[in-house]
Amino acid sequence: MRNAVKLPAPYGLAVIESCLTCVLREEGLFCRLSEPALRELSAIRQTAFYPAGAVLFVEGESPRGLFILCSGEARLSSSSKDGRIITLRPVRAGEVLGLSSVIANGAYAVTAEITTPAQVNFIPRADFLHYLAAHPEVMLRVAEHLSMELHRAWEQTRMLALAPNTRAKLAQLLLAWANQHGQPTADGLRVPFHMTQEQIGAAIGASRETVSRLLSDLKRRRLIRVKGGSVFLLQPEALQALTVG
Repeated sequence: MRNAVKLPAPYGLAVIESCLTCVLREEGLFCRLSEPALRELSAIRQTAFYPAGAVLFVEGESPRGLFILCSGEARLSSSSKDGRIITLRPVRAGEVLGLSSVIANGAYAVTAEITTPAQVNFIPRADFLHYLAAHPEVMLRVAEHLSMELHRAWEQTRMLALAPNTRAKLAQLLLAWANQHGQPTADGLRVPFHMTQEQIGAAIGASRETVSRLLSDLKRRRLIRVKGGSVFLLQPEALQALTVG
């Protein structure tokens, strides 16, 4: 959650001092709450700043609390017994991490890693549960958020199981990221892109070489353009057509 007032902070970030003045309040889980609920949320949070590569929590770790990504970007990943790491999805500012584990009191199901310098608010589990019990409106928002997470998981399962080929899986993955994180620009729909080709391959069940070939083909056909840490979807409709084979 970001504040319009920029004060000195580590890694060149601007300090977000209060949830009440956050400019992302129209997007995040705790948006559109009443002023008393936002004021108490600000009172129980613990703010920290992280560099790229910092790990917030690890898959299998007991749930210490939840994390609110106020600025910067992160990614969620999972690992197999043989050591393979699968990047599940990128995370943008305003999102909440670890919520389902905190509610269920179960181990974190994924690993959360910062990919660009970020401000993160941490709320200990006991404090959050007390806060939840005191504010029914927050309970409703949490239920909606968990339902959306379940829907997202079903969509990813459907993509992997029903896509006719690897090209369709890659197109669906790019479109899913655009739907969650896309920002319209003069150069096309911009999507943060902090995954290696190997990580993309793990997400869609393909080799790095196959991902490289498919991305090159999409760029050659002017469907996408990769620039810095972003991928621009130049023709989303054409990408959508690829999802059916």
